[in-house]
Amino acid sequence: MLNPEQVRAVRYIDGPMLVIAGAGSGKTRVITQKIVHLIETCGYKANQIFAVTFTNKAANEMAARIAPLLPKDKRRGLKVSTFHTLGLKLLKKHAAVCGLKPGFSIFDSEDSSAILKSLLSVNEAQDKAFLSRCQAQISRWKNDLLAPSSSLPGGEPNDAEIYKAYQETLEAYNAVDFDDLIRLPVMILQQHADIREKWQQTVRYLMVDEYQDSNIAQYQLVKLLVGVDARFMVVGDDDQSIYAWRGARPENLEQLQIDYPNLQVVKLEQNYRSTTRILHAANDLIANNPHVYQKALWSEHGAGELIRVLACRDENDEASQVVMDLISHKLRKGTAFGDYAILYRGNHQSRIFEKMLRAQGVNYRISGGESWFSKSEIRDVFAYLKLLCNPHDDASFLRAINAPKRGVGIVSIDALRTYAMTRETSLYHACDELGLTDKLHDAAREALFQFKAKLHHRNQQLAETFSVETLKQLVDDHGYEAYIHEQSETPAKAARRMENVWELFDWIGRLMEKDKGQTLADVINKLILIDVLEQSDEGDKDSVQLLTLHASKGLEYPYVYLVGLEEELLPHRTSIENDDIEEERRLCYVGITRAQKELCITYAKHRRRGGEVTECLPSRFLEELPETELEWFGLGEVNEVKSKAIAKDHLSHLKSMLA
Repeated sequence: MLNPEQVRAVRYIDGPMLVIAGAGSGKTRVITQKIVHLIETCGYKANQIFAVTFTNKAANEMAARIAPLLPKDKRRGLKVSTFHTLGLKLLKKHAAVCGLKPGFSIFDSEDSSAILKSLLSVNEAQDKAFLSRCQAQISRWKNDLLAPSSSLPGGEPNDAEIYKAYQETLEAYNAVDFDDLIRLPVMILQQHADIREKWQQTVRYLMVDEYQDSNIAQYQLVKLLVGVDARFMVVGDDDQSIYAWRGARPENLEQLQIDYPNLQVVKLEQNYRSTTRILHAANDLIANNPHVYQKALWSEHGAGELIRVLACRDENDEASQVVMDLISHKLRKGTAFGDYAILYRGNHQSRIFEKMLRAQGVNYRISGGESWFSKSEIRDVFAYLKLLCNPHDDASFLRAINAPKRGVGIVSIDALRTYAMTRETSLYHACDELGLTDKLHDAAREALFQFKAKLHHRNQQLAETFSVETLKQLVDDHGYEAYIHEQSETPAKAARRMENVWELFDWIGRLMEKDKGQTLADVINKLILIDVLEQSDEGDKDSVQLLTLHASKGLEYPYVYLVGLEEELLPHRTSIENDDIEEERRLCYVGITRAQKELCITYAKHRRRGGEVTECLPSRFLEELPETELEWFGLGEVNEVKSKAIAKDHLSHLKSMLA
């Protein structure tokens, strides 16, 4: 059953609509039910409906929820994707318009960083903070749809020149970066009326989830796709906008009212997740932020338990109390470890909790850990595959030629690069030209010749008939498995690394089999998008979840520990110095509203920072929570020892039962 506001959101289709969806208010259900309504009641065809969100996980969940609601023939052609997947689809169709050749590469963050390093001085390239700042500034300019020029807002001296050189390098490599997947489609639609009209006829109804996370480029993409008919529904919550650091603009919700005066606004305030006490605390906290659209979450789940606030001596005491409390609570309630989450502001806070959990034999997993795609063997093989698809990709050439090394050193590479520049061609195309004869010694020239010949041979085979076996032969040609054994500490580690390679090839094979109309380049770019959008590991389901507040968005847990509520931690010191507390308050709000049944908040009176122990002040956000819903615990030495003893007794009892 839909509630009255959800029904209103589902049934209105005559113009632009904004749904302000509070945490846990059933927004995904509204989107899926609206898709059903458009098809079953309003006569839309599935291929006329586009639903867009920000992560593959959210898109897959949406598609999975729609599947049982519509027969297969009625949902065939429905477009449920991320912004960047939609941008890639548009870019592939019109690549030539912006100077891209077929088979262009998508560069992830590490690829982009490598380009920047090649453009900077040695000292600048080795300065991680400088490199990160440059990369972030270029990303901001692209998200703001600003092309390279001598006068750009923000940034440091020389940033604009670095941006220009960076973009020229991308173009020379026939490559785009992640931000270009939105920027370039916007440019195409703005500058080519015929293409814009075609897409507006294709996108008859558009739905966008998590709209508060959209940046300027994404906002413009939506406007260009919906045209003057403006048949769309965007769903968002300004109170959960926590990604300003990567370009998100909650102001886009307000801008809609200006750009579309006939905008219909629906507020979803009934929460289906949390108890009343948790929602009361969340409402009181976020009320301290200014709002264009006022809302107050409410629930029918009952009052629930008081929110506990634990005052701890330091970070060690904090971790000890949380872990012991968690174990004791699990034993008393008969719950699973997967029911618990420990949320924190920064990744560095996880280490002490990991140590305590390991000491007690408790399974845990950390969300947002190292991506499978970031493993060196996967990146090596991707370099080979990307070079097959895009011979202009010099970055992939440089990685592949050195994995394994084949007698082509830095001096030879520099000579090849200089020669390729004079010929205005790529490293791949240049490496077997006769003009290299007097530029390189015989061994290096022969190594380059063999490298290209082997790649060319396998590429011809793949062009005729794709097979996973040919991919495996590709790495065999170059002695890659022997190279992995040389690079690994033990044969077992080498075997595991090669298993990753075979798994990648099998995955590519399954994707190629699933859609025979795809090219290898299509599949490679699809996998790169999966990596960029989803860098998490599912791990053991019955494990305590350790994750940052940013990573927790969109998730929910029965029992939540929100730790480190101190000034200069939450809110963060940088936000205090910049007088930018509103997003930090939204971050705290997100943490509170992850809890379904019980919430425990902790803060430390002292914390080690930069090798020194400093005194901490409780976060101002604690003062903004309703006193009637809180239960405070400032454990003294005696009570603390007693609580640990009780927890250890419970743990011993558990171990005896398991034995």
